[in-house]
Amino acid sequence: MRIAVCIKQVPTREWQPRLNDTKTWIREQDASFEMNEPDAYALEEALRLKEKHGGEVVVCSAGPSRVAQVIREALARGADRAIHVEADALANADAFVTAEAPGAAMKDERFDLILTGLQSDDQGFAQVGVILAERLGLAHATIIMEVQVAPGGGADRGAGAPGVIKVKRELEGGWFQWVAMPLPALLTIQSGINQLRYATLKGIMAAKKKEIRATPPPATAVARQTIVGLYAPEKGKKTQLISGSPTEAAKELVRRLRDEARVI
Repeated sequence: MRIAVCIKQVPTREWQPRLNDTKTWIREQDASFEMNEPDAYALEEALRLKEKHGGEVVVCSAGPSRVAQVIREALARGADRAIHVEADALANADAFVTAEAPGAAMKDERFDLILTGLQSDDQGFAQVGVILAERLGLAHATIIMEVQVAPGGGADRGAGAPGVIKVKRELEGGWFQWVAMPLPALLTIQSGINQLRYATLKGIMAAKKKEIRATPPPATAVARQTIVGLYAPEKGKKTQLISGSPTEAAKELVRRLRDEARVI
C-alpha cells in the first residue's frame, strides 16, 4: 500500500507572533518552527497502516529550505522517502497554491491513499486537503477519526492491493459517520486519532540516508487569496455591573445576553 502524507512546517505554539513591516505576515527570522500537529497525526496513521498492510510512506511538503527540518523529522519517525516542493513564496501561500504545489509532484506517483492534517495551525483554512483531492480527481473525506482498510482487487495496483476503505468521520454534536470509499482516496485526519510516536536515535540516523526529492512548484499555481493585513487582537475592559435584586439581575442578564450579546 503506497501512502503519501502532506506535512507543513508552522510556527511553534509557544512563540509570541511578531508581524513583519508590511503587517501581512509574521517575522519569520524571529520565529521557531515545528511540524503542524494535525499533520503529525496523519503521519502516525500512515505509519500504522504501513505496519499493518505493508507498503511505503512518502511525505510531501511545500515551502522554503527550512522545511527540511520537519521532513527529516518525518523520515526519522519512519517515513520511507520525501518530496520537497521548494520555494520561498510557499511560506505563506494560500490554500490553492499550497495544494497545487504538492499535487503536481504527486500526480504521477499513483498513491493508494493520501493523508493530510485536518487544518494547519497557522492559517487554519482546512481547505488544502479538499482542493488537493479535487485537483487529483480522488474521492475524499474530512475530519477522520478512524481508518479501516479492506483487501480488494485491482489489476492496476496488483493482486491483493487494497480496494476499499471504511472511515469514521466526526460530525457536530457528538455524532459520527461511517463512510465506505474506493481507493485511491484522500483523507484529512483529525488530531487525537492515535498516539504519536517520537523519533528514536536509530530512526534519526537512518533518516540521513533516505531520499528527499526536491522539485520546484508548478508555474500554473496562481494564488486566489491575498493577505491584506494582520493585527493582534485588541484588549479592552467592558465590565458592566447589574444592580437590583437577584431575580431582577438575573432577568436583566438574560435580556442582555439575548438582545445585545445575541448568544442565547
